[in-house]
Amino acid sequence: MKKSIVLLTVFSFLLSACIGNTSLWGQYLTPTPFGWVTDTPVPEVYYGGGSAPDLLPYPTVTPFPTFTPTPLANFITREVPTQPTAETAPTASSETILYYAQSGDWLPAVARRFEVSANEIKSPKTISEEGFLDPGTLLIIPDRLDKTIQYTPALRFMPDSEVVFSATSAGFDIEAYTQNAGGYLANYREWLGTTAWTSGAKEIERLAHENSVNPRLLLALLDYEARWVRGRPENQFRIDYPLGQEDYRHKGLFAQLTWGISQLYAGYYGWRNGSLTYLTFQDGVSLRLDPTLNAGTVAVMTLFSRHHTLNEWLRIMDVNSGFPAFYRDMFGDPAARADALGNFFPPGFQQPAFSLPFEPGATWAYTGGPHSAWGINSDPLAAVDFAPRNEKPGCFVTDQWVTAIAPGLVIRSTNGVVMVDMDGDGSEQTGWNIMYLHIANRNRVALGQWVDQGDLIGHPSCEGGMATGTHVHIARKYNGEWMPADGPIPFVLDGWRVVAGSQPYLGKLINGDKAVIADVYGQSWSLITREDNDN
Repeated sequence: MKKSIVLLTVFSFLLSACIGNTSLWGQYLTPTPFGWVTDTPVPEVYYGGGSAPDLLPYPTVTPFPTFTPTPLANFITREVPTQPTAETAPTASSETILYYAQSGDWLPAVARRFEVSANEIKSPKTISEEGFLDPGTLLIIPDRLDKTIQYTPALRFMPDSEVVFSATSAGFDIEAYTQNAGGYLANYREWLGTTAWTSGAKEIERLAHENSVNPRLLLALLDYEARWVRGRPENQFRIDYPLGQEDYRHKGLFAQLTWGISQLYAGYYGWRNGSLTYLTFQDGVSLRLDPTLNAGTVAVMTLFSRHHTLNEWLRIMDVNSGFPAFYRDMFGDPAARADALGNFFPPGFQQPAFSLPFEPGATWAYTGGPHSAWGINSDPLAAVDFAPRNEKPGCFVTDQWVTAIAPGLVIRSTNGVVMVDMDGDGSEQTGWNIMYLHIANRNRVALGQWVDQGDLIGHPSCEGGMATGTHVHIARKYNGEWMPADGPIPFVLDGWRVVAGSQPYLGKLINGDKAVIADVYGQSWSLITREDNDN
């Protein structure tokens, strides 16, 4: 049986933490875009290579489709969607709402959306504040919603699986779609540091893997806002800032999409945990989010709220002429793909048994409580950090080993990242996947190798992104969705449960009456020793 104990001795683990995670292909520099529209009628694209640029004319494209949104007068009156009910199901009174749990619903989050406490929500079946609610569970909720304020539309138009990097995007060929569309993106190139000149399609692929976001959605947003995929941008602003975030730090395709993903995930994971209940628009108007929405729809609603007035946003939300119709026109019916996938989180969903990520007998520091899985202090807070002992602070070479917290197939092993697929199907879009970041190239586990729990992954380092010191950054995904380290399915390692603090990187590991406090300096209260008493 494996156990862990807290070791109250001061070692030197100074500043062994992430400063935001970086590229799957290595740290990128400030992007320098090529492919912009010049003063001439036909722009040119620089492909790089050779002693002189090869200039190719912009391809002939089909005119960008035009939509005339339908005015949505009185569209913001809240209406709870009709749900299928069994013959024995209770009926709602004027003081209660009947709500059927969606896949991924968590009782405390549902309570926040409906403005009640969790213990006020009743159900014919036993429900708990721990874990996800089983899909289809009937909840009887006191109707405390403020009838004097305005709510968003209640229609769910974007399945959760179309936002995260799920199996609905398996087999989707980004390069082929981009080239067949024949638009501006097809010939776009951008300088991205270690990947040098990178095509637009490769940028989408890279962002999808790094952030675990659905590439179809990125392409649709890019085309809807700036006509990049099936047309061409109408002005210089939409070339420099295709998603409308006018900031020199977000100039260019890669930086714009990175910003866009952070907005999507603020909505997606904010809805999952119940912290997001309002949207505020460019004109300062706010709407309460209808409590029956799903995370995928809220993600898209949130992004479009950032740079649009309420009236513009309402037209964009029109299912017949706005973004939902635009998305169907590009990629077919997203609901059909979601239905084929089934429940995103199956009934009774739980985390498998995980171990601490270092060898028995070793003492490491818990240097980072829940923080961003990928990016800088952005949702979701799915990752934790551990650092080995060293006599010097900062980045150093160590012979200490990061070990597998769970068994699986290594499906990525490059530039500081190791991704282990627990179901062994070779896809990080299905089942449980574990990401280990800052794994040194030296002795790193090989691509395609199967590892059992406790097997060697590699040595912790500063490789694979910006870091203040040698450490390992670990995060979990299920069906392509990042799992927050402290949420309905808490991160538990050898019995130690991750508990978030008041800010990213803070927090504790709790095991019974024992506690380890996250500390970037690796002071005594952050130290933990993994013991193995099998002998």
